[in-house]
Amino acid sequence: MKKILIVDDEPNIVMSLEYTFKKNNFEVFIARDGQEALDIVKTNYPDMIILDVMMPMVDGYATIEQIKKDDNLKHTKVIFLSAKNKESDIEKGMALGADAYLTKPFSIKKVVDQVMELLSKE
Repeated sequence: MKKILIVDDEPNIVMSLEYTFKKNNFEVFIARDGQEALDIVKTNYPDMIILDVMMPMVDGYATIEQIKKDDNLKHTKVIFLSAKNKESDIEKGMALGADAYLTKPFSIKKVVDQVMELLSKE
């Protein structure tokens, strides 16, 4: 069973993604901010991380920097899912090692399709 970590401080987004990925046979982990995400990935190595940028404590950019420094996690697929939709935001996310950058508002189907596509390349 593939593991996915959803990192977002918006409860409605977390709930809809959690429901959808559980329905698609993923083991789902939830973090409300970057620090919580970094704590979770130390013991549960997800195959995929869906990561918001703007969060309390540690933002998504700082979170991915830490993840990519960890030898156990550096090959983990990361998709940014953010309301920050300027070209410079997207370029920064991709430069930090994201595999994709999707903007809010988003289509659940598009998120699922992107996750499945990235995981099929493993």
